[in-house]
Amino acid sequence: MSQTHPEPEFDEPGDIHDRIRDAIAADDVDGLEALLATLTLSDALREILQFAPKERDRIFGMLHADRAAELINEAPNEIAVELVERLSVGTAVDIIDELDSDVQADVIGELSDEDAEAILAEMDEQDAADVRRLVSYDDGTAGGLMIAEAFTFHEGDTVGQVLRRLASDEEDFEPYRGQHPYILDAEERPVGVVSLRALLTSKRSAALSGIMSTPVTVGAQAPLDELRDLFDKYSYLGIPVVEADGRLVGVVSRSAMDEAVLERSESDGLKRQGLVGDELRSQPTVLRARRRLAWLSTNIVLNIIAACVISAYEETLTAIIAIAIFLPMVSDMSGCSGNQAVAVTMRELSLGLVKPIDAFRVWAKEASVGVINGIVLGILIGLVAWIWKGNAVLGGVIGVALALNTVLAVSIGGVVPLLLKRFGQDPAAASGPLLTTITDMAGFFLVLSLASAFLPWIV
Repeated sequence: MSQTHPEPEFDEPGDIHDRIRDAIAADDVDGLEALLATLTLSDALREILQFAPKERDRIFGMLHADRAAELINEAPNEIAVELVERLSVGTAVDIIDELDSDVQADVIGELSDEDAEAILAEMDEQDAADVRRLVSYDDGTAGGLMIAEAFTFHEGDTVGQVLRRLASDEEDFEPYRGQHPYILDAEERPVGVVSLRALLTSKRSAALSGIMSTPVTVGAQAPLDELRDLFDKYSYLGIPVVEADGRLVGVVSRSAMDEAVLERSESDGLKRQGLVGDELRSQPTVLRARRRLAWLSTNIVLNIIAACVISAYEETLTAIIAIAIFLPMVSDMSGCSGNQAVAVTMRELSLGLVKPIDAFRVWAKEASVGVINGIVLGILIGLVAWIWKGNAVLGGVIGVALALNTVLAVSIGGVVPLLLKRFGQDPAAASGPLLTTITDMAGFFLVLSLASAFLPWIV
């Protein structure tokens, strides 16, 4: 009669952390494995990342390779790279051998050339060749997202051979998840794909060439947006990836595409907030500070310019204190309009609906929207200023300033991402601190210069 063993209970939040530390100190591999087995992968990774780097190294050196590989696979790429690069070559190779080829390429591709070559030299020759090939493809392309493992057969093979291979326990089919059997010709080009239904309803002696259908393939250099469109069109879980000569080089999965789209969206969101690179708090403090300062130091200069604009109109501000109340309103509303324009341009870029050559057309359309919204918003805030302060001229100044700044903001937000794309820069950098500060400066200038011009009628 089998006995069940209850999972250990931890009375305090720090209890599991202390037990892991005790297991490390005692060099208790089985105890460490048992402790981590009680946690989900995400919770286990979270606990490990709370240790100092040397203790993390010790943990990964103690864990069995398959468990360590699961944790590496769970970690964001920048953390996975940091964890692997600190390990000995032998330990790193044992762990990387347990990963799918696409994850191997993601990790090894981010290592220094010296570390990458040291690991590749110790790997299986075919696995190392696959990694070198995958690393050669650009990120965000079908080749950069695919796995090298493909569930393939040749035209002369039979249904029975496929079924026997599926029934075999000598092969790990995990990398093939979501794949149908792909049929290749003598030059390793995909010429067919066989459905599960066709396999189960055909005689074992039937040749695959007689039951296969034409496969849908994608080029290795196909960008992420083209790949997304293809998965939207077809309900496949995986699509074969081919080189220019039609030769099969791997398979890209729907899940890999979805993950890449999500990562791009998250990365663009961080860049719009002035964060360069995918930051996590487990990264070195100096690195995180340096990345943030790249944006913040630029922002200081822009804010100094904005402060100079205000300083130049100090007499106007002194004479009309009420203007100070409306300055942040004008800059904030304009900034919101500009960010809306950025969002639309970024979406159309991702869908392939606009290119840098379309900058003038984009500006014309954004300016049209900006004029309408600027007039409406200007009238609203102008009425508020008039009623609140009892001065129609003041209301007109604030309203006109907001209207003009709105047109400027949407023009910048709509066109600048295209210009950055044209010069090979990241379009996501068009918003955030840069756009906000420019609209602040323009808003302050418009309000204060108009107020100075109409000062006798406002005071």
